[in-house]
Amino acid sequence: MPATRPILLPLLLVATLGGCSFGGGSKSTPSVYEAFDSSNTYSRSLDHSPRQACEAARRALLSQGFVVGRAEADVVEARKYFQQDESHEQVEFRAVCMPQTRGDQQTLVFVNAVQDRYALRRSNTNASLGVSALGSVSLPIGSSEDSLVKVGSATLQDPNFYKRFFAVLDRFLPEQIERPGKPAASPQAQPTLFPMLQYPQPVPAELPPEQAPLPTPPL
Repeated sequence: MPATRPILLPLLLVATLGGCSFGGGSKSTPSVYEAFDSSNTYSRSLDHSPRQACEAARRALLSQGFVVGRAEADVVEARKYFQQDESHEQVEFRAVCMPQTRGDQQTLVFVNAVQDRYALRRSNTNASLGVSALGSVSLPIGSSEDSLVKVGSATLQDPNFYKRFFAVLDRFLPEQIERPGKPAASPQAQPTLFPMLQYPQPVPAELPPEQAPLPTPPL
């Protein structure tokens, strides 16, 4: 029994260290952290109407080479393509114009840009050659097919990128600001000091039909 102790102690030590390493490695850490703060990176307040703000956003994107795919009174969507060597990138931009619920300004513009990355993938194809003695033999002829494969997608979070966009948007805002028309005020009834009880109005009774005059007797 004393001879087995030097062997058992290293084995127990290795098992203990292995259990600790596995227990520590099982803890997962998130790869993306989202911090909700009060910064105005993705939004701006404007004095103009939502229709004017989205029209200025459409013109701003067109001036920077974006292809507008959707343009409405309250939303604008556009995209732009970039090519460098064998990598392909695409930026999809979206602007939403909503009425302001607080403050003096009447429009709140929300923007968001997503960047997608694509890589060129080549797949070689083999041609089959039929030989009567050997059957079908697959030989590499050298033909290949190229295709773009999406390898990544991320939301652009650079504040300077959105600052430059809003600076271009300001240049396309018209000088004349649209203001929503106020609804016409309905005439208010004059208050009565002494409310009077309402009684039903009398209905005139129907008169009997007129009778023919009686004949006068002869003299």
